[in-house]
Formats: sequence, C-alpha cells, structure tokens
Amino acid sequence: MVIRKISPNLALDHQVSLRRAAGEPIVHLGFGEARLPVFPGLVERLTAGAGRNSYGPVPGYPGVLRAVAGYFARRAMPTTEEQVIVAPGSKALLMALQLVVPGDVLLTEPCWVTYAPQALEAGKRVIGVPIPAECGGVPDPDALREAVRAARAEGANPKIVVLTAPDNPTGTTATPDLIRRICAVAEDEDLLLVSDEIYRDLVHDPGFEYLSPAEVAPSRTVVVTGLSKSLALGGWRIGAARFPADEAGLRMRADVASVASEIWSTLAGPMQEVAEYAFDEPAELVARRDADSRLHGALARAVQDIVVKSGALSRPPTGGFYVYPDFEPLRERLAHEGVVDGESLQEHLVSRYGVAVLAGVHFGDDPRALRFRAATSVLYGDTPELQRAAMEAADPTTVPHVAEALAAIELAFTFSKAAVR
Repeated sequence: MVIRKISPNLALDHQVSLRRAAGEPIVHLGFGEARLPVFPGLVERLTAGAGRNSYGPVPGYPGVLRAVAGYFARRAMPTTEEQVIVAPGSKALLMALQLVVPGDVLLTEPCWVTYAPQALEAGKRVIGVPIPAECGGVPDPDALREAVRAARAEGANPKIVVLTAPDNPTGTTATPDLIRRICAVAEDEDLLLVSDEIYRDLVHDPGFEYLSPAEVAPSRTVVVTGLSKSLALGGWRIGAARFPADEAGLRMRADVASVASEIWSTLAGPMQEVAEYAFDEPAELVARRDADSRLHGALARAVQDIVVKSGALSRPPTGGFYVYPDFEPLRERLAHEGVVDGESLQEHLVSRYGVAVLAGVHFGDDPRALRFRAATSVLYGDTPELQRAAMEAADPTTVPHVAEALAAIELAFTFSKAAVR
C-alpha cells in the first residue's frame, strides 16, 4: 500500500509560510521556484488567450504543437507535430508516462522528490542507483548496468531510467561522455530513457556542450520539459513532451494522450496561447531567459562559495538554481549540537539559525548523510521590486537584501554562535 503524504518540498514551503506569519525571519532555501517577475510579453499572450475557453484537442492546438516541435528541432532533435504533446505541467506528463509504460523504474540517488512517489503510485518498484562523482541527475553507467542485472535476478522488471540535466537537487549537469555511456547501457539492456530537461535552458555557461540522450538514442528516449523554471511560470503549469518518431514512440504518445483525456482533458486554452509564444522563442524572450540564467548562476556560485568556506563539500553548480552541500567533514562538531543525520540538520538550521533547507533524505539520499538541497532562487526577494533590483544589478550579490540573506546563510552554514536566536 502506498502511504500518501504531501510532497516534502511543498510541505516545507507551507511550514515556512506559517513561521513567517508568526513573525519569524526565515531565509527560505527549501523551495525550488524561479522567483522572478513574469516577462511582460507572456502576460500579453495570456490576456490575448483569455477568450479561448473551449476544451480543444487533447494533445494541444496545432499552433502550440508546431512551436514545441520547433523548440526541440532547434536543439538537434528533429521533431514533427505528431511527436509532441502539451499538458498542465511536466509533472502530469511524467505521471502519465509511469502509468502507460510497463516495467520498474531506475532512479538516481539523490533525485527530485516526485519521481519515486509517482512510480509507487503507478504500482512500480523503485530501484536506486548511485550518481557519478562529478555530477547528479544521471546514474553512474557501470552501477546502472549492475543494478539492472541485479534487479532482474531478484525478479524485478527494470525498464525505465529517469535522467535530469541540469539536475535537481545537485545543480549539476551531465557531460556528453556520461550521456553516451548511459545510452549504451540503455541499448544493451533494452531500457527507456525519460530525460527531464526542464532546466536545460538554465545552464550557466553558454559554451557548455549539452547533449540530450534523444540525440544519441532517439528511439528509446522521451524528453519532458516545461516553462516553470526557465521562464519562472511555475504557477501557470505548462509542460511538454517529445516522443520517439517510430511506431512504438507514437503509440506511447497516443497512450499518454489517452491518460490525459481522462485526467486533465487538455492544457488550458489561455496557457496554450502562452506556450505557443514561449516555445517559438522570440528574441526578446530569449534575452530575458539568458539574463535570468546568469543571475541564477551568480547566486548559486555565491552560496557554494559559502559552503566551501565553511569546510563542507559541494559540487560546483552548473545549471538551474541549486546547491547540494555535504557537511560530512563537520559531523563531529555537529554531533555536539544534536545533529546526526539529514533531517536533524534541516531542523537545526531552521530552528536555530532561521535558514530553511530540504534534507537529502527527501531526495532518496542516505538518511544519515549530512546533505541537503539549497534553492538559491528565493534570494532575489519576495516582491517584484526586490527581484528586479537583483536582476538589474551588475553584481547581484551586492544588492542590500541579497547581501543580507547571504550573510545570514554564512552565519548558519558556519554554525556561528552569533546567529543563535
């Protein structure tokens, strides 16, 4: 039986809201939201689409399917309109895939908090695989092969591998070499790759060589994306998926559309107007997105610098807006303060220092590990005015409210007595 509970990141966000309402000053690093003002052109398209109040076709209107196909084609994945579908968020598409694709699921340890619950809801077995030393979001290729064969020996049916690049929670991005090696394992072991590329357009270095598994293994890769992160539209719920072009891929797309017809019917008409504009990628929107990516990179690196100065460990962030510290080097010191695992570290930071993070255990990490995810995008501010100040600054770390938050984080991560409240 699946024990159902609110997703831990949403639960933490609610708890922080209650603490703030009670007057507690909290630096909230626990919720993965691109907290920035909506680009004006998107608001205009939403307004223009307000009259689209009919249900419309389940996969999406022709205009938005054309735009989504073009989006993928510009990323070295030739795509037709018959290969794509839109939905109210990529989350819905990921769940639909779990329902229509048979077999058990291989997930990285750690991985995004939703992957495992969705697999369990679909009645699948979850098989954890460690990540490589250099990055998260993808399984270590050799460990993946071993996990598949061990699972089969135990009677499981591993069939689906979920990849994320850039990764949530580690903020790192898989290299082309790793992607090719994982694709080779998928070919050898007959696995479907589900590539969650919702952070793809937020790679910090424009020169980074990004490789999608759909470029290497097109017949066995489904790509999922959305506008929540790259365009700060989390509350608008716009997602899209690309399926393989062969008969099996198109059948999978039809099966996902069948699930959609019974659960969400179609993406809301006004949001399809927004999606068509966004996936067409007009120059003014791309410029804003690229500027946002630079901002995300600057704040993620600033927090990672604090982590390293504290004596903890952290992979350098390369995409999105996350840092994933490991405080194992400080375990003995933390034990004197009652911190023995990830959850007690999470509680210690918020209760004693007013800094909210989400423990690694919620991402499938070792419960004893002193690791957590810090979402740096909330540092831009709680109002559009503060967020614009961070966006427009040559060095966002020097903007007063951002600098104040970074100072609070430094006191917390160094466990300074000056931060004790």
